Amino acid sequence: MKNTLITSVVVAFFFFVLCPHSFAQKNTAFKSGEELVFKVSYSFLDAAEARMVVSPQISSINNRPTYKIDVFGETLGVFKLFRVNDNWGSYLDTAKIIPYQSYRHIEEGKYRKHERVIFDHEKKNAHVRLYDRENQKVVDTKDYKVPPNVQDIVSGFYLLRTMDLKKLKKGDSVTLTGFFDKEIYNLKLIFEGKETVSTKMGSYPSFIFSPVIPKNKLFRGEQPITIWVSDDKNKIPVKIKAKLMVGSLEMELQEAHGLRNN
Repeated sequence: MKNTLITSVVVAFFFFVLCPHSFAQKNTAFKSGEELVFKVSYSFLDAAEARMVVSPQISSINNRPTYKIDVFGETLGVFKLFRVNDNWGSYLDTAKIIPYQSYRHIEEGKYRKHERVIFDHEKKNAHVRLYDRENQKVVDTKDYKVPPNVQDIVSGFYLLRTMDLKKLKKGDSVTLTGFFDKEIYNLKLIFEGKETVSTKMGSYPSFIFSPVIPKNKLFRGEQPITIWVSDDKNKIPVKIKAKLMVGSLEMELQEAHGLRNN
């Protein structure tokens, strides 16, 4: 996948927090109409803005009520030279917290990629459709066998928010299973304890997680990403730090609207 540095880190954050469905409980953390806004900084420069938006309207997929959730990433300031304007999305069952469809619309410079994945959890199948540059015609399709209740790049984070994180002890880990870019990933997420984090929105007592990431050309070290999730009923991400091969990147919560719990 041809991603810029900034976009790759944003994608990595949303993907690497995927968690097993067995940990999910009834959703009391988010609702329709929620919007979270993050500032993405690269080596002290404001590089991009990321937004996580749950549509105000409930959608219907296969006669099941679903949340339509979008994640947007757009470069800012001098980084606009990279011309990144990306959108990842998921249709998430409101009760089961599993995805029925996911999609990617990637616009980075002259590069374009439009993809939709249709999940059949009963048949354990992911049907991938690739569209042309204008997102008008299907140019390729392929089916992949996937594990039961597999998550996508966006849905996994919202599944995390349904978990009872207070049961975790420092050093505990969970196995991560997700389908992304035609592959099944099984990774490990380690709970590092708790810490109070200061942001533009205020101070948040938070859970700390570190995903163990295989060696690659983007990140530096075995556990290069640290994620802080608020220790409250909303369980929103308040801060993310990533150690890169060159420099470092940080995401910090700037705005939160339509939260389920005030």
